[in-house]
Amino acid sequence: SQITSRLADVFNQRCEVNRRASVSGCVINTCGWVKSSGYQALVHAASAFEVDVVAVLDQERLYNELKRDLPHFVRTVLLPKSGGVVERSKDFRRECRDERIREYFYGFRGCFYPHAFDVKFSDVKIYKVGAPTIPDSCLPLGMSQEDNQLKLVPVTPGRDMVHHLLSVSTAEGPDDNISESSVAGFIVVTGVDLERQVFTVLSPAPRPLPKNFLLIMDIRFMDLK
Repeated sequence: SQITSRLADVFNQRCEVNRRASVSGCVINTCGWVKSSGYQALVHAASAFEVDVVAVLDQERLYNELKRDLPHFVRTVLLPKSGGVVERSKDFRRECRDERIREYFYGFRGCFYPHAFDVKFSDVKIYKVGAPTIPDSCLPLGMSQEDNQLKLVPVTPGRDMVHHLLSVSTAEGPDDNISESSVAGFIVVTGVDLERQVFTVLSPAPRPLPKNFLLIMDIRFMDLK
């Protein structure tokens, strides 16, 4: 919810200086996770962005819950799904995600030519966002589970980074709140050489990397085509 609130703040700042954006507003395409924490994320997004209309596709229960929990001035609409539409399988969604990542580096129908180069371990600092979940009773005083989920954890470069996507943060340092900073772009690790203390990356732009703070994701991409 903290990241969503920050995103809403940035959007509002843009609207203040861009009349076209302010007039047109925005469309929020949410994920299909609509239970438990997923539902709370939907409600929080609606609140943070002060949405006017919520369109629910073929989920009558979700429609009724949102109708109950959102302010009365939010127009909640239930829409039927088109005939013949089926739910996408996990494998299909994984393939679609891989294809979008491929398009990021290679463009539509291979119209881009990404760059491959080595990056020294010593030239970058790698973090992951989120520490392992611990019982509430073990959390430091005043700290919540959400704070723990957004905690920056240093990552030591190793062979387990291969095929992982990394986002290149625009932050100048760890004190810039990297988890809320914009990213300059994404790279994927294609190899790690522990002897030379370098890892090879696939990048949409040539060397050097614009910044040296990287965030590692759980998402992997194997460049097989």
